[in-house]
Amino acid sequence: MSRALFQPKLADDWQTAVADLLVRLADDELVIGHRNSEWTGLAPILEADIAFSSMAQDEIGHALAYYRLLHELGYPDPDTMAFLREPQDFRCASLVSIPKGDWSVSIVRQFLYDTAETVRLEALCDSAYEPLASLARKLRTEEKYHLLHGKTWLHRLGDATDESHRRVQTALDLLWPHALGLFEPTRWDRTLANERIQPSEPTLAQEWRARVEPLLTDASLVAPEGVEPLFGGRVGRHPPSLAELIAAMQKVFRLDPGAQW
Repeated sequence: MSRALFQPKLADDWQTAVADLLVRLADDELVIGHRNSEWTGLAPILEADIAFSSMAQDEIGHALAYYRLLHELGYPDPDTMAFLREPQDFRCASLVSIPKGDWSVSIVRQFLYDTAETVRLEALCDSAYEPLASLARKLRTEEKYHLLHGKTWLHRLGDATDESHRRVQTALDLLWPHALGLFEPTRWDRTLANERIQPSEPTLAQEWRARVEPLLTDASLVAPEGVEPLFGGRVGRHPPSLAELIAAMQKVFRLDPGAQW
């Protein structure tokens, strides 16, 4: 399918900027939802198994909501966006793309991601684009439970045994540059800020760090210093693991896209 299909010409720069933002938000949610679902039946305790499965459903539902807003701006329907694009057409950050790893990696990723999402949703609640602001206000109420889950597990593992502390700190060191990549600047930053759609990515990143670092300290963890962000996801450059995930996620739909499920 032609990539041009996923880049409709919109009337104004601000509309194109909003569409670009919505693609990023939707793709992040879809992919992290799929990653979280990989813990179904495998989490270390039943409570965690249920929690990750529930969060996976929430994130995929949020992706659907963002794709619906995109559809209103002239993009294809949500199923087409989710199941008929190639990996290079996705605009998700590398943090959500990399494999789930062990439990410590998934917990740290969830904490870093959900803190970033909370910061962004709070900003979007005041967006001048009312459909997005209205959606952000709804999603923020659900995300607070995701963040609470991540913070609880972070403290539980960070302050437990020497081994659990080591594993979580190692996961944090691994994931930190990927987490910084959530705030990759795009060509539309200035338009989004000038039109009061959302603050710039560096502004959001600064607020994220201000919230994350004290929580890490409380869990006896240390935020890595001098680490360069891993950018590229917002322009379609992804780790090989994303292609594997997309292939698995799209397999059934691509067998017969016209089927009525």
